[in-house]
Amino acid sequence: MEPVRRSGRLANLPDKPVYREKVPDFGMKIRRTYGSVRRDLTNRVYATDDARSYAISKAEDLEQELDSSFPIFIKPMTQSHVTGGFWLGLPIHFCRKYLPKRDEMITLVDEDDDESDTLYLAMKRGLSAGWRGFAVQQKLVDGDCLVFQLIEQTKFKVYITRASSYYESED
Repeated sequence: MEPVRRSGRLANLPDKPVYREKVPDFGMKIRRTYGSVRRDLTNRVYATDDARSYAISKAEDLEQELDSSFPIFIKPMTQSHVTGGFWLGLPIHFCRKYLPKRDEMITLVDEDDDESDTLYLAMKRGLSAGWRGFAVQQKLVDGDCLVFQLIEQTKFKVYITRASSYYESED
């Protein structure tokens, strides 16, 4: 059989490129599974409306006692803040007025002066990475109320009023 006759123009061109990626076959395929992993929700603590109101009231009292030269806001905790997604949205007006305009690490200082670093996401106006660690370390539960006092540009003093103290006050 004779090779196909080609014109001189085409014969001098390089071979056509191959655009398909050649993936080496290693004999094993990595199997990925998609889906949710079930969480153990049996340890969740749900606050009653009375306990939640009590914690908020105590937080408001504390807010009045604190030095007013530092900006302050109160944030009641819900399940999603402490056992769910571990994301804490902050008040928009507070973020616009006092917090950085770009993502930055913010330090949370508890009442024992222990510090925890969290990532403040400016566009989303909330605390992300590090918030879960703080919530777990402080044993926060649904109904607790936090008083955030901005003591430096990227540092909050955090005071915690516990919803569980409502039941202790009844005794």
